[in-house]
Amino acid sequence: MPDGLSVGTLIGVRGQGTGLNVDLLAGAAGLDRTIGSPYVQKTGLALAGFQEFLRSGRVLVFGESEIRYLEHLTDAARTQAISGLFACDLPCVLLTLGLDPPAELVAEAERAAVPLLRTALATPVAIARLTTVLEDRLAPREVRHAVLLDMFGLGVLLTGESGIGKSECALDLIVRGHRLVADDTVEIRCRGGSILIGRCPELTRHHVEIRGLGVVNVTDLFGVSATRSSKRVELVVHLERWDRTRDYERLGLDSTSTEILGVPIPIVTMPVAPARNMAMLVEVAARNQLLRARGRHAAHLLAARLERRLEELSDRDPDRFDPEDA
Repeated sequence: MPDGLSVGTLIGVRGQGTGLNVDLLAGAAGLDRTIGSPYVQKTGLALAGFQEFLRSGRVLVFGESEIRYLEHLTDAARTQAISGLFACDLPCVLLTLGLDPPAELVAEAERAAVPLLRTALATPVAIARLTTVLEDRLAPREVRHAVLLDMFGLGVLLTGESGIGKSECALDLIVRGHRLVADDTVEIRCRGGSILIGRCPELTRHHVEIRGLGVVNVTDLFGVSATRSSKRVELVVHLERWDRTRDYERLGLDSTSTEILGVPIPIVTMPVAPARNMAMLVEVAARNQLLRARGRHAAHLLAARLERRLEELSDRDPDRFDPEDA
């Protein structure tokens, strides 16, 4: 997981399609403070002296109830409540509904160098949008040497050693109508602890490197419908060179998975050999995974049918039963 997001960076997020527009009211000296958690906190109990409920590294949100509570306090009590609040390790305080803060809150934020922010959004909307931004920026992430495609709405990650043919296979799949997300370098982020989102670095977005041909722009060649900016990773297809000494899966009764950022993802190991149409096989693997997700497992259904057939033959005449009749 990234070390954190500075408050200054959070303010700069405005205008990037997030819908999170915040203004700085005070505490500009603390813009380098770090937000370390995507979970915000909204606990009015802190104003009543229960600061132990505050968590460091989390944005503190003040809505109308907190501001009205402060307004009903005496000047001395208000100053004491706000001073105790800023004694905690807070990255920043966010006011919602465009509320005007008490003068003591502005003064203490400036003194403690804790940014005091304000948004015109309602509290639930502000929390939802802020959480979305923080989850995206603070999500655990890693970079993988792979190719990511959108196939039938399924995010398929092609992995394998360099030169195995991942990009050529991806280009063949694009010609078949599937969409490229990333080639060679895939940035993967974990959202919500269980959702993996893959995307391409902006510098190489929509480009594919083909040995002997060079770098090609997929958007220019096939149009904007042949690419997309990000996709959830739901299946890994690992390409490896054919090894005659290895026993490869023949029936597919046992499902295997691999972990990416601690999240298990189904994986299919595909041996690469001359005369094998890898694009077609990857396409079939994607279709098969979609069927399995819907509860239709071809290998299990065939095994169950064979078992029922053997039981029927055995029940007819146990003494004359011949397994070859099955």
